[in-house]
Amino acid sequence: MSTRRAILTLCALFCTLIPQLSAQVLAAAEVKDPVLRNLQETYFKQLEEVGEKVHAHIFPFPFYFSRVLDLEKTQQERADQRSLRFDTVKEMTVVEITGNYFGSYPSDSMDKSQRALRTFTDVALPILRIAVPIFSSTPEVEGFALEISHRVRGRALGVNMEHAENFVVILPRSAAVKLITAKTENDRQAAILEGQTYINAEPFVLYLSDEAAENFRGTVEQERATQTTDPRAGRAQSTAAITRRTAPTASPEPPLPPPRDLSPDALAGIQTKLKITTDRVLNDLDHDAHFVSYAPPAVVAFRKGAYLQLSITTTLATPAGSRYKLAALAFDEHIAHLIRPLLGYFKTDQDLDGISFSTSVRSQATLAKDKPADATSQGVEFYFPLASLRCYESYDCTGQQLINAGAVLINGERVSLDLQTAEADSH
Repeated sequence: MSTRRAILTLCALFCTLIPQLSAQVLAAAEVKDPVLRNLQETYFKQLEEVGEKVHAHIFPFPFYFSRVLDLEKTQQERADQRSLRFDTVKEMTVVEITGNYFGSYPSDSMDKSQRALRTFTDVALPILRIAVPIFSSTPEVEGFALEISHRVRGRALGVNMEHAENFVVILPRSAAVKLITAKTENDRQAAILEGQTYINAEPFVLYLSDEAAENFRGTVEQERATQTTDPRAGRAQSTAAITRRTAPTASPEPPLPPPRDLSPDALAGIQTKLKITTDRVLNDLDHDAHFVSYAPPAVVAFRKGAYLQLSITTTLATPAGSRYKLAALAFDEHIAHLIRPLLGYFKTDQDLDGISFSTSVRSQATLAKDKPADATSQGVEFYFPLASLRCYESYDCTGQQLINAGAVLINGERVSLDLQTAEADSH
């Protein structure tokens, strides 16, 4: 009897977990705007991946996706948790996430800036590190918006009280990528200042430390001094910087940069500029990379960006399987081991938008059967944005997140590649 009761208890627990695992994403049919509804449908799987990874992350206190903020925990456990969606915020198409965080901060020892910083560090930043790589190369996504409600406790008229406080961070896509790939606090602070932060709908500046606040004030004072001594020098730049940091809604967004010149001459120019570097790469990494001698590195156009394409050969010791398994093993056993050594040769990113690994994947076991090489190989191309490669380089992104942020082509056809599922394939 006790065994049966235990089984029933486990079944009940499993059933309570199913909604949390599968219901973080808003159904496309519930999105009213037709453009946003199409995005919600097109990228539903990517939104689900964000939801699953955030759900698996361990926060200091419970975090719930929620369409309604300021709920008590008992209410939240029964509430609709589908909050992952596309929306329009500050004239940007963003991936928007709302949720309730049940961390409770003392009002007498933490002011609102300290509370916002704690929620940003403990909740918003981990979520961005999950979501941004998945959507960093999605052209329709212009930014990310997070609205998180936390708890504040104090006393009023001698009675212990607790209330909700809402923290919001809005980041353009470029700033979000800078934030999660930043190596220093100064770089992270600069990325945050490119966006906007709010507490209970009131704009404020989020500082990561007292030193960052002092540096910012010093920068503003220097800009003002420059403007005073030479009104024409940097006037527009200083005014825009001060306005952006202190009153995010007061000025229009700066114009978008011109599109990348992807003409044959422009690509050839980048390739020529990189030749010394690529020659070093060929010489130093050939033992591990197995570069194709008749296909030298080339700069190619892909998804409105300039990518350095490296042609290599991958020979797997495992028996042949499906083309997805071969592609997954090629990444895990070969290409993943080349990324960090390769990025050491490219310290600056201004000339490239990404790197492409174009590989002919062969199974050693199949080749031993005396079949022609072209009959036993698969052509696989991995296109990775540099921002996502930097994230992977610093161990802030997994291989799966890197693949999701880029594009995989097998024999010229775009495919979705799930490493774990593909490598489990036994066919």
